[in-house]
Amino acid sequence: MKWVETTLKSVSLGKPQYGANASAVDSSGKRPRFVRITDIDDNGVLRPDCRRESDLENIESYRLEDGDFLFARTGSVGRTYVYRKSDGDCIFAGYLIRFRLNKKLIDPQFLFLFSKSPAYRNWVATKQRVAIQANINGGEYASLRVPLPTPREQRRIVELLEQADGLLRQRAEADQLADRILPTLFYKMFGDPATNPKGWPVENLLKICSPKQWPTISSKEILESGYPVYGANGKIGFYDSYNHEFPTVLITCRGATCGTINVCEPKCYVTGNAMSLDDPDENKTSLEFLECYLRVRGLRDTITGAAQPQITRTNLGIVNVFTPPPPLVDNFSEMRRSIGKLIGDMQRATDELQKLFSTMLYRAFTGELTAKWREAHLKELLAEMEQQARLLHAPSENN
Repeated sequence: MKWVETTLKSVSLGKPQYGANASAVDSSGKRPRFVRITDIDDNGVLRPDCRRESDLENIESYRLEDGDFLFARTGSVGRTYVYRKSDGDCIFAGYLIRFRLNKKLIDPQFLFLFSKSPAYRNWVATKQRVAIQANINGGEYASLRVPLPTPREQRRIVELLEQADGLLRQRAEADQLADRILPTLFYKMFGDPATNPKGWPVENLLKICSPKQWPTISSKEILESGYPVYGANGKIGFYDSYNHEFPTVLITCRGATCGTINVCEPKCYVTGNAMSLDDPDENKTSLEFLECYLRVRGLRDTITGAAQPQITRTNLGIVNVFTPPPPLVDNFSEMRRSIGKLIGDMQRATDELQKLFSTMLYRAFTGELTAKWREAHLKELLAEMEQQARLLHAPSENN
């Protein structure tokens, strides 16, 4: 039994609607929340920390109803959100487009999960126009072709994918907790770098290591295999030689992620987009201590330049580093290595789960995921298909 494929317009009630072109104002709790693209995270959830309201007087035509489906038309083009009553009273902003779906034909959550699929992402990539900013308009979204299993099969697909997505969310929560372990341990053992409550001796960063930017290699020189290459944001490929034999603390020193701390692996090439903290004095610090100290301290005060943020060796001269007794540093370093192994194992588990979910997404919208289930419920599904066909050919309900 083959699925029907139709357009978003055919499963919608009325035409797409653009959001309100109004200013966002501080939240007073007296008006509906003003939902903007930036309020919606990558998982299609409203961010709790950026609630704003609107100064718009006439809000009724922009008030969201349960199941309303929003698409981003510019900025984060293709981002989607399904409104639920549990999100509270909301209206939506101008860079979003609302589709009110015919729930007899399509489950909003089914469409939301479809918007995470490779087929949808490819469609967005081919449709978005790039002028000053990429965009897709309401008419183009209305032409989006969507697979349309029967409502019962849609619910089955949603059930299976939400189970897998729930596991991913649990993994993400566990990963977030794990990320807090090291800073918590550091604060407990050494205190806050900003106040030095335990009165440790301090040494200037430039005296306990030698920050250096190595020559940058061009993208044409990057290879598919060889020694790992580290750029501004971690590993970026491979090269035929290395300039660092041992793991080294790296600081992103150019671009939007300026100040990020990484650690390279042995025998790698570090480019000039990262400042490598070479030759650390083993009598005063350790790789693990220095990495965690700089993460906890942060390097925002060393960044200069607005259009092109950067950190120079001179800028790092304002950074002072605790130098606790070596036995305490060694103890911390040993615990850091153990925790790092645990976090690495957790990350690999998360990666495997993400691969599984991606595979399930692909199979869900090609019909493979529910193929056997569909065969087992063929009689009921055929009856639903007839009803579905009648609804699709009833323009008064869909347009």
